[in-house]
Amino acid sequence: MPRYTVHVRGEWLAVPCLNCTNTIGWLGKEAVRRYMKNKPDNGGFASVEDVKFYIRRCKGLGLLDLDDTVEDALEDNEFVEVVIEGDIMSPDFIPSQPEGVHLYSKYREPEQYISLDGNSLTTEDLVNLGKGLYKIKLTREAKAKVKQSREVIERIIKEQTVVYGITTGFGKFARTVIPNSKLRELQVNLVRSHSAGVGKPLSPERSRMLLALRINVLAKGYSGISLETLQQVIEAFNASCLPYIPEKGTVGASGDLAPLSHLALGLIGEGKMWSPKSGWADAKYVLEAHGLRPITLKPKEGLALINGTQMITSLGCEAVERASAIARQADIIAALTLEVLKGTTRAFDTDIHAVRPHRGQAEVAFRFRSLLDSDHHPSEIAESHRFCDRVQDAYTMRCCPQVHGVVNDTIAFVKDIMMTEINSATDNPMVFAERAETISGGNFHGEYPAKALDYLAIGVHELAAISERRIERLCNPSLSELPAFLVTEGGLNSGFMIAHCTAAALVSENKALCHPSSVDSLSTSAATEDHVSMGGWAARKALRVIEHVEQVLAIELLAACQGIEFLRPLRTTTPLEKVYDLVRSVVRPWMKDRFMAPDIEAAHRLLVEQKVWEVAKPYIEKYRREHIPESRPISPTAFSLGSLEMNTGVGHDHEHQDEL
Repeated sequence: MPRYTVHVRGEWLAVPCLNCTNTIGWLGKEAVRRYMKNKPDNGGFASVEDVKFYIRRCKGLGLLDLDDTVEDALEDNEFVEVVIEGDIMSPDFIPSQPEGVHLYSKYREPEQYISLDGNSLTTEDLVNLGKGLYKIKLTREAKAKVKQSREVIERIIKEQTVVYGITTGFGKFARTVIPNSKLRELQVNLVRSHSAGVGKPLSPERSRMLLALRINVLAKGYSGISLETLQQVIEAFNASCLPYIPEKGTVGASGDLAPLSHLALGLIGEGKMWSPKSGWADAKYVLEAHGLRPITLKPKEGLALINGTQMITSLGCEAVERASAIARQADIIAALTLEVLKGTTRAFDTDIHAVRPHRGQAEVAFRFRSLLDSDHHPSEIAESHRFCDRVQDAYTMRCCPQVHGVVNDTIAFVKDIMMTEINSATDNPMVFAERAETISGGNFHGEYPAKALDYLAIGVHELAAISERRIERLCNPSLSELPAFLVTEGGLNSGFMIAHCTAAALVSENKALCHPSSVDSLSTSAATEDHVSMGGWAARKALRVIEHVEQVLAIELLAACQGIEFLRPLRTTTPLEKVYDLVRSVVRPWMKDRFMAPDIEAAHRLLVEQKVWEVAKPYIEKYRREHIPESRPISPTAFSLGSLEMNTGVGHDHEHQDEL
């Protein structure tokens, strides 16, 4: 007998269908009838016949015709949603799908696998797992380590040894010994009581990253989880069954207890869960719809699922990957702005950066040369002002290698910490099978990723700070020699006036967000956990800072391309023309005022998807191959001027004077 899971006003109802010729309209009425039956006031309705509604699939939100039969329109155990007229504008309306449903409706179950062993996961791998590009399986070595670790736990239980978290309570209750008959109940109580987070749920991508990272840590074999339970966790990941995880509630020691408890709560069939098939629904229904059973926790397994820094670190991996992407593209956008403002490339000369050989600085200067070198990519714009009387450029252009460069070095530093952290065991107690014992320690403390992500936010913010100043130069006619706010008929049209204000607002907001969260600590758990990292907020605000940086640079990209319009018919270098063409494929020139927000969003999407980098990268790498000596990393203590490339810059073709 087919059965359907129906969402009505925040509640999930299982509706059996005895007759497959029943209509979708019948299914909706039957679900409403059952909903009313459970409400003391009938849900505010006089009768089922008074209720006007429509029905849509939870997957993709496709509307269903009320006259179609359930047999023709639905699969067995499909999830559908009854939307009652008038509810959508009500504050009580809870949709079954999270924000951005158009992205999730495109989800396709992956065919490829990543093998996890707890030692070799990369930040790129984790982000791709979050995107749903791979399923997970364990290596043979990981399975063996997990089994050996569990044997230690079973021996502790059999011998009734007193060990924290296995045969005792938690935190302040660490000295309370729990009888063997209640060890399973102890683990379930732990998960339930610690599921105390608040705020919006993590997106499916971020929940998937968190779940994947916890699997990777468990695969190291120091947690004491059974292989059977770990395989159930992996099956839930591979089916994209993702628990409801509020984003707020972790202090980052003892690990990310609240979010990881919500993760475990869904896996044991309690709370809410999301899948592409169901949308948000009761966890037990979602698991059942995918042919999965809720996990039955054994001793130590609740603690194994919730103790660690994986919330901080999974969000941190997304942050560091997005930071890397926007830092690369910031160089391209700044180079385009320099062309529009008729700047010089003399400041990017190899000799300048050889005598201050920071890796990031040298790489940024190299990228500018690769995009602007007149010998490789003749620029009519550069040629037009070759013999102008300007001596030097403003710092926002001249000092890009120094400012953008330290951002690159900051990202590299943070990524190194994240790579270590995602392949680290962060449980307490740790189970050492080779020693046949457990040891309590502090690997759950989130200070490493917390400090690193505070540093990342501070570093990456500078890309927006300097970009906003370049936007000002593009929009200010006394600095740009272009029409005010990059528009004709100024006064009638305002052009980029308020787009620049938006950039300024985002930069100002970032200044507050860059205050380090990890400098704070509040004692918790009756002074047992008396120093914490506050890493959850460090990770979330780092992501917000990076998003603002992306948006500011999107505005600069639009402004620079608009500036090109006023320099036509002159053309810039080939790679920068390709960037211009890319932008014009999604945003048309600004001839007169129009709704600007969609243009900013379109440019932002190009940056998030790294399209600007993809267009310019072939030219940068070709230049690198042709200039191998100069692109080789330079040692601060070992280089000779004779081995360095001589200047090939374009722009003001004379010696700079009066340097400040």
